[in-house]
Amino acid sequence: MTKDYKTACIFGGTGFIGRQIVRELAKLDIRVKVASRIPEKAYFLRPCGAVGQIVPFACDYSDDKSIQKAVQGCDYVVNCIGILFEKKKGGFQRAHVDLPASIAKACKNEGVEHFVHLSALGVENNESKYGHSKVEGEQAVLSNFPDATILKPSVVFGQDDDFFNKFASLAPIMPFLPLIGGGHTKFQPVFVGDVSDAAIKCLIEHGHEGKAYELGGPDVVSFKEIYEIMFSYTKQPRPLVNLPWSIAKIQAGFLSLLPDPLLTPDQVKSLKSDNVVSDDALKFSDLGISPKAMEIILPTYLTRYQPGGRFADVKKAS
Repeated sequence: MTKDYKTACIFGGTGFIGRQIVRELAKLDIRVKVASRIPEKAYFLRPCGAVGQIVPFACDYSDDKSIQKAVQGCDYVVNCIGILFEKKKGGFQRAHVDLPASIAKACKNEGVEHFVHLSALGVENNESKYGHSKVEGEQAVLSNFPDATILKPSVVFGQDDDFFNKFASLAPIMPFLPLIGGGHTKFQPVFVGDVSDAAIKCLIEHGHEGKAYELGGPDVVSFKEIYEIMFSYTKQPRPLVNLPWSIAKIQAGFLSLLPDPLLTPDQVKSLKSDNVVSDDALKFSDLGISPKAMEIILPTYLTRYQPGGRFADVKKAS
């Protein structure tokens, strides 16, 4: 009996970008294995596909054999695992270098057709530990699976993001919001659905092997402008206070002691580098994708932070 369907394995499938990719793969009638240390956490994804189509799969990320078992029998593999701060020393090394290398090696051993690795935009010129680990991770992936495709998104936004939602929820309880280093750092925010579309194209189409794509939306904005855009939808503006790099680093040192830190010294260092697509890079246009502007997506979820809720204006009119 011949195999008449495709199978994909997603590492980090319960995360913000990963679950979007899982949903889109399911729409294409592709069987999806969601590799997770705690498979129960992936149960919420099962209704996104037909019965038995989305399968949470137990995987010990520290065990090469377990990773290879997850990849076994798969045509496509995507690695979405990444962390923004270290809970333990060496966390960046494990998450961004060692694990991607193990996944890439398993893909090579199992004859996987296409492997897509999610990295981050602008890390080549970034002096942070986070940036260095991301670059090293890309190199580790390509050394073990030269045909891997690397996707490098800027800040990713969408319904369940941890960027705009975090600042919008903090704004009402903060006397001011900080402009670290003056708020001049440039970003090119990208919609999660567009990142997912890019990953899908690189999985199911040929011609993207061994290439890296820098993914940014149509708008290049500063951190200060990001705040102002957010305020325009939440209707809850706050004073913006310039925070010099030296003071931001000290404050981040205290905040990093929290279980889920708002800011770490390493993130302050990351903010010293712009996060925009290079002029000579492969980008969305090379994938035939037109990225969506923030003004199309942000109102669909940031308006819920308005005083009185999303339909406050309607209530006033009535």
